[in-house]
Amino acid sequence: MRTLIGAVAAMLMISTAAAFAGQTEGLIKKVDKDTLTLTLDDGKSYKLNAETDLDALQPGMDIVIAFDVTNGENVVTDMQLPDTDAN
Repeated sequence: MRTLIGAVAAMLMISTAAAFAGQTEGLIKKVDKDTLTLTLDDGKSYKLNAETDLDALQPGMDIVIAFDVTNGENVVTDMQLPDTDAN
């Protein structure tokens, strides 16, 4: 019985450490190429993927971000930039 309770408790702890998904939008305040971090105007930071085109991200741009919270970090999973070709 103790083994079963221990196994259930371990599963619960693992599931609470799993990623939580979220979405936000705002203005880009800062892009840090050294740490691959994007900061929005609300002060929250988001970790970018190494393949992200950092030159396409400029302070003052509107952005919509989908992210997971993994190990306490907001990790970008998808993003949408404004259509710069719109008339």
